[in-house]
Amino acid sequence: MKKVVILFLLVLTTKGHSQFAKNMFSKDPIINLENWQKQRIYFGYYLGFNSFDFKFDYKTPVQEDIQVKKTTGFNVGVVADLRLQEYINLRFEPGLYYTKRDLYFPGISNKESDYLREVNSTYIHFPLLLKFSALRTGNIRPYLVGGMSTTLNLSSNAKSKDDNFEQKFRVKQWTAAYELGLGIDIFTEYFIFSPSVRGMFGITDELIRDNTPDSPWTGNIDSMKSRALLINFTFH
Repeated sequence: MKKVVILFLLVLTTKGHSQFAKNMFSKDPIINLENWQKQRIYFGYYLGFNSFDFKFDYKTPVQEDIQVKKTTGFNVGVVADLRLQEYINLRFEPGLYYTKRDLYFPGISNKESDYLREVNSTYIHFPLLLKFSALRTGNIRPYLVGGMSTTLNLSSNAKSKDDNFEQKFRVKQWTAAYELGLGIDIFTEYFIFSPSVRGMFGITDELIRDNTPDSPWTGNIDSMKSRALLINFTFH
């Protein structure tokens, strides 16, 4: 009986995959949601992952850069899509992004409380993007996306009077960036699934300097800007 059940499930799974492949990649696929993207406005939501980094520029050359240990964070948000014309859409994708970065400052001391700073960030992210779609082929439609974003850091300690001498690494509350990426719309029977990958590149300095001008932590930093790799899975 177990063998019969397993064989039956395998047949169903194989048949399902074959049907999916036929719908997506055959010469004459069944066209799903043919008029969905012809709507003036439509909405969706996304889930995803991120990897944030910092790019440091220095006032004078250094022998060792500040090291950044990245972790994988998560994203969740909503999508509002405005159709401008057949191949161009304006998208607003506000979301909640969580990430963590550890900074290692070389040459300060051997004490972890001196050379290590943890930067935990909870961002409210506001990207305004243009989506440039290619011609739809069957149930597949690739696209490019790019635009500007501004971010509110809910974990910012910008109002703190303490600095690194009291083990407080301070960052600004608001930052701005530009974003570039690509993705693909996959039209299923009931919804559009859109995996995408995007780079975010900060254009504003995020660092708040220590109260002491020659601080070993911030004195030689000319700018500190966030960079990130964003992977989102969007559902419309």
